[in-house]
Amino acid sequence: MKLTFLGATHEVTGSCTLLEACGRRILIDYGLEQGPDTYENCDIPVVASEIDAVLLTHAHIDHSGRLPLLGAQGFKGNIYATGATCRLCDIMLQDSAHIQESEAKWRNRKAKRAGKPAYVPLYTVNDAIKIRDQFVPCNYEDISAIFPGIQVRFVDAGHLLGSSSIEITVTENKVTKTIVFSGDIGNTDQPLIRNPQYLTQGDIVIMESTYGDRSHDKRIDYISQLTPIIQRTLDRGGNVVIPSFAVGRTQELLYFIRQIKDQGLIHGHDHFPVYVDSPLAVEATQIFSQSMYDYFDSDALALIDQGINPINFSDLKVAITSDDSITINEDPEPKVIISASGMCEAGRIRHHLKHNLWRPESTILFVGYQANGTLGRAIVEGAREVRLFDEHIHIEAEICQLSGISGHADNEGLMAWIKSFHPNPSMVFVNHGEDQVCQTFANRLINELGLNATAPYNGACYDLITGECLYEGNKKKITVPESSESAGKKRYTNPVYQQLVDAGVRLTKVIDHNEGGANKDLRAFIRELNDLCEKWDR
Repeated sequence: MKLTFLGATHEVTGSCTLLEACGRRILIDYGLEQGPDTYENCDIPVVASEIDAVLLTHAHIDHSGRLPLLGAQGFKGNIYATGATCRLCDIMLQDSAHIQESEAKWRNRKAKRAGKPAYVPLYTVNDAIKIRDQFVPCNYEDISAIFPGIQVRFVDAGHLLGSSSIEITVTENKVTKTIVFSGDIGNTDQPLIRNPQYLTQGDIVIMESTYGDRSHDKRIDYISQLTPIIQRTLDRGGNVVIPSFAVGRTQELLYFIRQIKDQGLIHGHDHFPVYVDSPLAVEATQIFSQSMYDYFDSDALALIDQGINPINFSDLKVAITSDDSITINEDPEPKVIISASGMCEAGRIRHHLKHNLWRPESTILFVGYQANGTLGRAIVEGAREVRLFDEHIHIEAEICQLSGISGHADNEGLMAWIKSFHPNPSMVFVNHGEDQVCQTFANRLINELGLNATAPYNGACYDLITGECLYEGNKKKITVPESSESAGKKRYTNPVYQQLVDAGVRLTKVIDHNEGGANKDLRAFIRELNDLCEKWDR
């Protein structure tokens, strides 16, 4: 009975863990990484055809995004998940494949002109369509015997529609162990979906730590935060542009905006339009609407019983085609634009940023986590200029973050979740957290709760019967010099020094965006240049 960690260790994305038991190999999640790696990831140590099944905690791409690749490589087994997760993955994986095919087409135009080899997408839309036939929907709390000696139970994790913690009970050689994967543990009192349900028994626990070192802001009425942002932006004649995750966060925003409109909280703009510009978000909203009675919380169900759709209202408009999207920016009427992707790395949001970042009357409102190395993170951290579609865009728009809105439990929520186990688990593995965060949280479990906790690295392998670490994993970090956006944030009193640094930043961006990847040597040079200029400027 072995557990091997293959992703989201000392990182937040790319979740993947391999369980070997009863002669079977089972993956728990198989997600894409988003943003640059901190540590070198490990490949699955067997060929895809030797994986017997996948257990999927939820549909977010950092947990599900490599499943079409697994199928294309020969995986023939079942993928077990809740019904809502199965339906959401159907649209999300096809969307991911479409983005990858489009990226390949763009890269190959440049590669052909430069005489470089063709870029092959990770998988195709056809791969994503094929893999959906391998999904097996499961109900919350039902116990399913997926193989002799292996039973699974899905428990509501309160993170996303259909999200789950997964309890796996394994009996091998007359020894029974209960292994619990937390998945992404939800925040409490989120709109629409229920609070996370706590598990009470588990011998081995694998838990996330996204916010393991911090508390969310004191819970504020989201309406009181969102209303003044919309009001002052519309009064200025600008647009509120919201980079939003298409699944989950978009539907929460619609819930809040419906309340704002119903209560008449925006003055002087009675019928301001709200655009959802993401085909994926539109399809996801339909799935949310179809799943209300199975997954929504009591407050949302009370609205439904009154004949009110919690996520629909007048003046809500959707953009499906590219022409629909273009028309939004051609229309001068002040508006709210909700578009994907949530970290601004791909999709239509980049067009809306291009048209609004330079406008002082507009607002860019961030409503979710921005991973290290993403465009969203650079903007939030104060970048003065970004490059979009081969243009330098100077940032003049108001940049805001909606505090307190998170689909993840904070460190108090994580502690409450692990404290629900009685007796204490014999082993706790902490993953799905940035490098120092997961270690900090593991130390807290050790020092405050007396748990046997560790934050494994990619490739780490453990014997679950003896508790022995068979392999510690790869602790060597990938050296990623400071981003070009961060490198240019320091301002120097000597204008010559500043001009040198700014020129280097622009050159780095040309390499990064026009060649489709980071030139690490050049990045290191820019960082060294910054250090020298700072030294000389003293």
